[in-house]
Amino acid sequence: MISSDTTPDTWPTDPIAAVVHADPYPYYASLVDGPHLAFDPRLRLWIAASASAVDAVLSDPRCRVRPLREPVPAAIVSGPAGEVFARLVRMNEGADHASPKLALQRALASVAMTEVEAKVRGFIARQTTLPHTAEALSAWTFALPVSVVASILGFADDELAQVSAWTSDFVACLSPLSGPVQIADAHAAADRLLVRMKALVDVSTGDSTTLVGTVAREARAVGWDRADAIVANLIGLLSQTFDATAGLIGNTIRALLLRPDTRAEAARQPTRLSAFVDEVSRHDPSVQNTRRFVSEDMMISGTALQAGDAILVLLAAANRDPAANVDPHAFRIDRPNRRIFSFGHARHQCPGQTLACTIAATAVSELLPVDVPMLATPLEWGFRPSANARIPVFIDRAALLQHR
Repeated sequence: MISSDTTPDTWPTDPIAAVVHADPYPYYASLVDGPHLAFDPRLRLWIAASASAVDAVLSDPRCRVRPLREPVPAAIVSGPAGEVFARLVRMNEGADHASPKLALQRALASVAMTEVEAKVRGFIARQTTLPHTAEALSAWTFALPVSVVASILGFADDELAQVSAWTSDFVACLSPLSGPVQIADAHAAADRLLVRMKALVDVSTGDSTTLVGTVAREARAVGWDRADAIVANLIGLLSQTFDATAGLIGNTIRALLLRPDTRAEAARQPTRLSAFVDEVSRHDPSVQNTRRFVSEDMMISGTALQAGDAILVLLAAANRDPAANVDPHAFRIDRPNRRIFSFGHARHQCPGQTLACTIAATAVSELLPVDVPMLATPLEWGFRPSANARIPVFIDRAALLQHR
């Protein structure tokens, strides 16, 4: 059973609207219980919601990350943002995916999580105060993770705010909700990131103390010798961190606010936060869905698909499939055999899962001590407009009531 105040009358209108709905999970459960693949004629998308359907789609090489006829979104193809997008490992297949991904996996696996924790605490120590308003808390969830990754890459402390701002502008181009102004800003930010990242690669090659240097070394080891692609994928690490990890931090904070007993326990035993974050990434993930595009006529999960069909893969729904996780709607820190689809699966599984969860757990741990009142503040929240990312925007309840 799902414990929820929602009814079908209050469910989201479709799986994309579900991303920013107050409680999309009863609706997702109805999709899990339905056909393995169901066609939504209004969205013109096939919907994969069950764990078995999501597994099948993400594992099949005929289900590609981009349409064959549009490898780069038309809105950004002619500009620096499109140049970066075209070279991202996660947006490519075959030879342009396998070796580069291996290099990135090895480089990220070499990062000591103790270093990540130190970078998080270093970022926080450089701030004058921890966030004490809802607006500041929302901004903090974005600035912290991208600044930490930029620092690990090798950027100097005095560059982090600028790199974060450029990344914020760049990621706007990845959303179908962006208009001409956001696209223009994204191109300008991508151009600056390309220039600065190229310079960082030039000075870091051979320096194993930075992530940029480690990526360059692993790239040579696997025969990935395209400097432009390496630069683009280093920018990709920043862009993936910006939205997804911000959402993970925000949703972890929401989960703590909704569970005061657990919050008190986490304050007493901060080591429990890692398992808590893992369960948040399953129970209420920041990345709710992804898409795949059928490259040829095929059968999958008993359904005939045609070349050019698009599939909306509901990662958040699969996380709550009883076939994947027992009693899936319960929030259990010590859940055994936890299956998480939120970081992708098979050949396109995100190599930065451990990095993201460590950043989130360490960041939230700094909000838990009794002398930091942020989590004791009455907060409301909405969600940032998005077609796939569930990212909280915090609102001061008292200010909201006063405004009303």
